[in-house]
Formats: sequence, C-alpha cells, structure tokens
Amino acid sequence: MKKVLKTLALVGVFSLGLVLAACGSNKSADTTKTTTVKIGVVGSDNRVWKHIQPKLKKEGINLKIVEFSDYSQPNSALADGDVDLNAFQHQFFLDDWNKKHNQNLTTIGKTIIAPMAIFSKKITKLSQLKKGDSVSIPNDATNEARALELLKTNGFITFKKGTGNLPTPNDIKTNKLDLDIKVLDAAQLPSSLQDVTASVINSGVALNAKLDFNKALDIEKVTKASIPWINIIVAKKKDVNNKTYKKIVKAFQTNDTKKYIKKIYGKTELPAWDYKF
Repeated sequence: MKKVLKTLALVGVFSLGLVLAACGSNKSADTTKTTTVKIGVVGSDNRVWKHIQPKLKKEGINLKIVEFSDYSQPNSALADGDVDLNAFQHQFFLDDWNKKHNQNLTTIGKTIIAPMAIFSKKITKLSQLKKGDSVSIPNDATNEARALELLKTNGFITFKKGTGNLPTPNDIKTNKLDLDIKVLDAAQLPSSLQDVTASVINSGVALNAKLDFNKALDIEKVTKASIPWINIIVAKKKDVNNKTYKKIVKAFQTNDTKKYIKKIYGKTELPAWDYKF
C-alpha cells in the first residue's frame, strides 16, 4: 500500500510539473509574440526611426518602415490600410489633406519641427538676388504658404490685406524684385536648383538630397507661430487609443531620442514634443 501511495505521489508531482511546464511554455510564447506595424515616411533618411526599432522589438513590436517618394502618398496609403501609421507631415498639412479628401486621419503624437531653408547653387547670400530672378517653392498648400512667409520675412514680398494663414502667390501684394516664383512638387525642388536662382525647400527633402544646411541662405526661425508646423505621427481615427501605437509614440518621445536627433541633425530638425517656445 505504501508503494502504491508513493507511486501515486510521484505521478502527481510529475503531472504538476507538466502543468507548470505547460504554463511556463505558454508564458514564454506570449512574450515572444510580435506585432508588425507599418509606418509610412517620405524619403530614405530614417535614422531616428531605425534608432528606436530595437527598443520596440523588446516590447514585441516589429516596426516596418515604408518609404514613399513624395508627400502625396502616405496619407492615402494610411486611409487605404496599406500602412498603419505615418510620420512625415505637420498639422496644417494634415488638416488640409483631410478637408480635401473627406477623411479624418488623426494626430496621436508629436515628433520634430523641421525648419525650411533657402538654398542656391548660383548665389551665396540673399542680398545677391536681383530683379527678375526665379525662386522655386513647394506646391502643396501648406508648405507653399510657409515658403512664401519665409520670403516675406526676408523682405522680398508682402501680402494683401486680409490674407489668411495659408497665403498663395495670388495673395502677394508687392514683389520688390519681381521675383519669378515657380511652384513645384516638393520632391523636385533640389533638382530645380539647376534652373532657378534659389529654392525654398523642406528640411526632409533637403536632407534626402544631401544639401548642406551650413550653406543655406536662410533657415526658418522657430517661434510660437511655428506650432502648426510641428511634425506628427498620424493614425486612423478609430486607432487613436490603440495601445501598440501609443507604445510607438512613447518610444519616440524619450530623452534618448532627443539626444540622438540633436546629435545627427543639429539645428535642421528639433525635438518638438515638449518644445518650450
């Protein structure tokens, strides 16, 4: 009888061991499970996102970076479900795009602010611009307005009374040098430098084209008025509280990321999620 009880006890312990092992096995499987999230960006300079990929990997998130060649694509890709998030635009651009396309893509986090700059391969300072010279600017409504504001700040143009937040070339009242303002797709601006005297170019496009910001004729000043130009991470409205996406925002908005941005970009891209104006 004692032998039987001993045998049953051993079987019980062995069975319990199997149960615990099974539980441990399930727990291990859970921790190794990964979720793939596709994030749409513009251009190939994705050093910051690649910097946080390993952190997200530890949290079970496989962040896949999907590159687009111009600003017209990532929002459509997000709306169509080809990507889960995107990070390439500022709030003004998103608001304008949503209005034009009857969509409700939504901001879930701030990233950086990237000042626009004026570049040239023909002159070395803005005072060398002369009557009739040509200047190219982006053709999307928000960055077009931003480029015109930079020309206004430098005293080349003024706007008509009552001009709103998004001026167009039609809102120009005075153009003291009769500059020929050419409106082009943002991605074409670097190549346009061969044909124009100067060009007002978005930071991301300029970096992707390997333009030297130290040789820029002028760089946009960051002030409180720059808040609408802060870049954002965007999701579909239904995903605004998605826990995985919130982890991605949190992984971006760290002091480590801030130091990395400053290290590789200097003054051309500035961490802006907690910017104090």
